[in-house]
Amino acid sequence: MRRPLALLSASLSALLLAACASTVSTGAFKGEEHAIAQTISNLQGNATAGEEKKICAEDRAGSVVGRLGGIKGCEKAVKNQINEADNLEVSVESVSVAAGASTATARVKSIYSGKHAISAVSLVKEADGKWKISAFS
Repeated sequence: MRRPLALLSASLSALLLAACASTVSTGAFKGEEHAIAQTISNLQGNATAGEEKKICAEDRAGSVVGRLGGIKGCEKAVKNQINEADNLEVSVESVSVAAGASTATARVKSIYSGKHAISAVSLVKEADGKWKISAFS
């Protein structure tokens, strides 16, 4: 289970920290960009509510959940990360949808303890047509 937790730590801990903030604004985005920003907003809501099951089933890409050992492994890893998260401010600054519209990157700005950070959230559009978070850097 160490490898899956390492995968999660690198890609999810900072995002969960960012997710435990006030509501992420999605109003500036339209179409696919809005759906992508909404995915990040949904993660924020699910993390704040301690809904690791929803994070794994609705917010994370299936490939990531699989690498974490399925839903149960993902839930355990996410629960550990949520327990370490604190409040901070977060906003989606921009969204870029790749040609073919199956991958995207959102630029997320966070402020934690007065320090600003810009991060990239990678998303994939899964077979059901929903955007899911695949990586965080």
